[in-house]
Amino acid sequence: MYKVRSTFYVLLSTFHATLNYFVFLLFYTRIMKEKLLDRFLRYVSIDTQSDDKSDNSPSTEKQWKLAKLLVKELKEMGLDNAMVDDYAYVYASIPSNTDRNLPSIGFIAHMDTSPDMPGENVKAQVLENYDGKDIVLNKEQSIILKIEEYPELAEYEGHTIICTDGTTLLGADDKAGIAEIMTAVDFLLQNPEIEHGPVKIAFTTDEEIGRGTDYFDVERFGADFAYTMDGSGTGELEFENFNAASADIIIQGNNIHPGYAKDKMLNAIRVAGEFDALIPEKERPEYTEKYEGFYHLIAQNATVENATMKYIIRDHDRAKFELRKRIMEENAEALNEKYGSETVSMELKDQYFNMREIIENHYHVVDLAAKAMVQANIKPVIKPIRGGTDGARLSFMGLPCPNIFAGGHNFHGKYEYVSLEVMVKAVDVILNIIKLADEKE
Repeated sequence: MYKVRSTFYVLLSTFHATLNYFVFLLFYTRIMKEKLLDRFLRYVSIDTQSDDKSDNSPSTEKQWKLAKLLVKELKEMGLDNAMVDDYAYVYASIPSNTDRNLPSIGFIAHMDTSPDMPGENVKAQVLENYDGKDIVLNKEQSIILKIEEYPELAEYEGHTIICTDGTTLLGADDKAGIAEIMTAVDFLLQNPEIEHGPVKIAFTTDEEIGRGTDYFDVERFGADFAYTMDGSGTGELEFENFNAASADIIIQGNNIHPGYAKDKMLNAIRVAGEFDALIPEKERPEYTEKYEGFYHLIAQNATVENATMKYIIRDHDRAKFELRKRIMEENAEALNEKYGSETVSMELKDQYFNMREIIENHYHVVDLAAKAMVQANIKPVIKPIRGGTDGARLSFMGLPCPNIFAGGHNFHGKYEYVSLEVMVKAVDVILNIIKLADEKE
């Protein structure tokens, strides 16, 4: 009888302990969501668009406002070493709290937002318990986020969705990543019993215009490896990206009165059209996916006398990438042969390379992130980035740096949105990476 009672009380005690754990978990998740949402809304309210026409670093003064706010918040959390450098990069570090030889792990996000869409006066909408249907962003302007056009939206039924009012971008790229890192830092500092090695934090500027790491101080950062929190949907884990280059083209025409133009006029507008026609139609972004590369005309300004064109060139395969650049040069040479040697001038610039070349030699950083996701009940989705991140250049600067999901979708436009619940999962992944890492990883 005594043994039966003893077993009963053990079971009862275990039940209470389990119940208390789940109560704690629910409380922890609710508090985390509230803090995360508060931070995110605060950050997206600050306009931080970068400007590719500026030669300054940062390219816009307004990025300083967010940088200084983040330093202030980090110091209020207890990180007296938080600082912003001369280029508005934010650095901070959480010291190790163990004698074990644990690696120094970094987490990075960028502060700027894309110049492709207005980023001022963001009016974020918070939709709790999303019903899985089309979202009317702006009734007056009939701007609707449609399931038919963005079917992945239906996956977030029941979630808290944060979206725009259809007149600006949201800024989840990459203020979702910033909010997630800040929330994870706050949690670590509030729970010192969690054993961890050195944790490094950095927030960069001008990532959206390809200059996010121009002045990044890898030595000052001091991490053995790092992760950018700059991906999209749940579980995304990326260690491959495009090789990238830009091509700036100037076409010199000759404007003559059309009544007397025979054998004299050279219309730069038509030469520009001829140059673009030399590029295979099916090798443009709208026809490509997965590992397929492309040529993309992103800007053009033309008169009869003069035309300028700007392309970006992308390919995951380094050999194909180099071939694409050579084809651009050959197109320019062909037109110069046809119209005169000084008709077309072009400046090709490499922007970044596929970080797979580096990460393959440090694959444990990918394995660690995948393990952290599994522990958070997330299926890792390892796929190539059809773009680039700060991590691409950082990897070639000696800091292996894959990319992890931050939860947002439809970046750079008015249909941008993010799931708060996925953002919470991203915080869990950050914390799991820190908890799981050891010198054997």
